[in-house]
Amino acid sequence: MTLPAAERTAGATLHEQVYQSLRGAIMCGRFVPGRALTIRGVAAMLGTSLMPVREALRRLVAERALELLANRRVSVPHMTPARLDELCAARLALEPLAAVRALPHVDGTRLAELRQIDAGIDAALAAGEVERYLQLNQLFHLTLYRAGEPQVLIPLIESLWLQFGPFMRATIGRIGASYVLDRHVEALAALERRDPLALRLAIESDIRDGMGSLSHEELLRLYRDAAAPAERSASARE
Repeated sequence: MTLPAAERTAGATLHEQVYQSLRGAIMCGRFVPGRALTIRGVAAMLGTSLMPVREALRRLVAERALELLANRRVSVPHMTPARLDELCAARLALEPLAAVRALPHVDGTRLAELRQIDAGIDAALAAGEVERYLQLNQLFHLTLYRAGEPQVLIPLIESLWLQFGPFMRATIGRIGASYVLDRHVEALAALERRDPLALRLAIESDIRDGMGSLSHEELLRLYRDAAAPAERSASARE
């Protein structure tokens, strides 16, 4: 696996750029849950030195996006039914609230931007481009929520996506993008009507339907099936 090289941007330190690159990769599921990562290996993927990678991994462990292993490696945590239920419940509590608070600030320009992003989502799903879908889906939600300039909700929501993204990538890659239901059309219609209740219901439906029509138990079974080869390979190396 390769990652985009960490590049300096205006006003950002190399440490911050490496952190953001790794954060985005985790949210889009580029790291397989349960597969161990080394500082040296991640640095090679990013084309950077060890120090900023070490600091970025430390921050991501603190955010529960990664877990520290006994051998000083890190990995994306495995999913459990209880953890999955809790993550879904937390998203349902925070994201509809963020959407409704953003509603008064969504102007014509923002609405047009959201429609363009959603068109890209439809194209990604039609083409079976799972990572592209995950990137654009996150962009759609953040573009909406950030219209209200929240100071507290966005970091909390992104923390949930950091824990949720790798599982979504693994399961959608396994079952296929055709199972994903895009409820953004309903959210866009509610935004255009300035209807907070309809917007809340649309975001709730989008979160609930984001894993398609499969139950949590079925998704977890598929995830375990997909993760088993990686676990066997890791055991063989040990």
